[in-house]
Amino acid sequence: MALGNECFGALLGRTVKITLTCGAFQGVLQRVNADRSLVLRAVKNLDTGRSTPGAKMFFGREIVNGKEGEENVDYTVVDCFQQKFGSAVLHLKQQSVVSVVAEGVHLCRHGRLAWLQIATKSQIFLFDIFLLGPRAFKNGLQMVLEDRSILKVMHDCRWISDCLSHQYGVHLSNVFDTQVADVLQFSMATGGFLPHCICTLPECLMQHVAVSSRSAALMKGREQMAWDNPDIWFLRPCPPSLLKTLALKAMYLLQLRSSLMDKLMSDLTALVDDYINAFRNKSGDCLGSTKPTCMELPEELLQLTDLQKLRRKKAMEDYKINENGLLIRPAMKLKEKKDMQKDGSHREVGDYLLTNREPCQTTSYYDPDQFCQGKHENQNHDD
Repeated sequence: MALGNECFGALLGRTVKITLTCGAFQGVLQRVNADRSLVLRAVKNLDTGRSTPGAKMFFGREIVNGKEGEENVDYTVVDCFQQKFGSAVLHLKQQSVVSVVAEGVHLCRHGRLAWLQIATKSQIFLFDIFLLGPRAFKNGLQMVLEDRSILKVMHDCRWISDCLSHQYGVHLSNVFDTQVADVLQFSMATGGFLPHCICTLPECLMQHVAVSSRSAALMKGREQMAWDNPDIWFLRPCPPSLLKTLALKAMYLLQLRSSLMDKLMSDLTALVDDYINAFRNKSGDCLGSTKPTCMELPEELLQLTDLQKLRRKKAMEDYKINENGLLIRPAMKLKEKKDMQKDGSHREVGDYLLTNREPCQTTSYYDPDQFCQGKHENQNHDD
């Protein structure tokens, strides 16, 4: 349950759950300090299952429960073939655009796929591939992913494409890759320069979508947690905080695609506006000498060259250039960075500021055959 800070005082001595940018924790509330920090005892990390003896302090700025900027997201976990799976695939087959995200360990032909998140405008499905296995693709997901009439929005599709092809025989088609689109948009905005690096999904979202810094930190924190302990994606049942992160990525991808499309099409839109006004805002006398069949490039389109020169000049003033002639992108930073540093409870990870976390341990996880044996015994008719 999401709680505001004002509610915690009434819960002294009771077990509470708090969500931080670095994870979700549960413990007995021992003290609420004036600076909005909390002290819990018998703390359990709900993402890793690890318990910590004694008391632990959580700073107010770490807590995201019920705070402004925290996203509410509804999603459906699909972990068995009965009931939810069939209706989910049917819904996806009726779409023209979906977003696709994957989580696992070393996602390529040699890795392990744990989750496949697919979102539409109205629904988000979290397919538990660890439990469903290859049957998930044979029973409908392959048809969706290979359907050329369905646009799949993804971020850096190289790895999951390799994984799907070599492990499941699935060949992706009709993909809009937001990482590629981000580089293309950067090149357009700088008059043809390329950036020195690509962007992660949280970085792209901070750049192109109105995502709160808290939500971006939440996703980045989960990414770092999974990097430190990859097997966390195979923990069953999966902690709700991780499931929410999976859903947020899929939801935001659709928004990211729309934003990038608007930016990529901005020059076209501007030039078409000039075309609209090319003749109608001029004196009628000039139209008499205009040849309707003339195929010379109009002045409205020639301005593209001048526009690119101006952008290139500005880019050379605004960016540093590395030895390869690529523009060095500035690091993305969260708005709350300075405030977070004051309480000394945070450290930097990559370009994002994240909270200190407990040392990660190897997560034990269930064998999918044992876990779903009872559930799958009567599902042969779904094959």
